[in-house]
Amino acid sequence: MRYWLYKIDDKFSGDSGNMSMTFAAEEGSLEQHDVKQNARPEVGKYIRVGSVFARSMQMQDWWQTNVIEEILEDTGNYVKFRTKSGSIYEWKII
Repeated sequence: MRYWLYKIDDKFSGDSGNMSMTFAAEEGSLEQHDVKQNARPEVGKYIRVGSVFARSMQMQDWWQTNVIEEILEDTGNYVKFRTKSGSIYEWKII
C-alpha cells in the first residue's frame, strides 16, 4: 500500500510512501508507545508517513504531524484531521 499525507494549506508540507505509522508519546519524551504500522490517523496519536528506508538524494524520508486532536472527515481511504498546532491535514491510501 501507498499512503499520502499533506497539510491542506501547504501542499509542500507532507510526504507519501509505503509507511503510515501512528504512535503515542508523552509530551517532551522521545519514547514512543502504542506503535501501529499501516495505520490510519487516530485522535491522541502522532502519524508519520513516508519511506521505511532512507531515500538517497531526497530532502526527507518521512513527514510526522503533531498530536491529532480531531478527525474532521473520515470516508474509509480518506481522513481529514486537525493537529494540536491547529494545522489541518489530509491522509489517504493511494
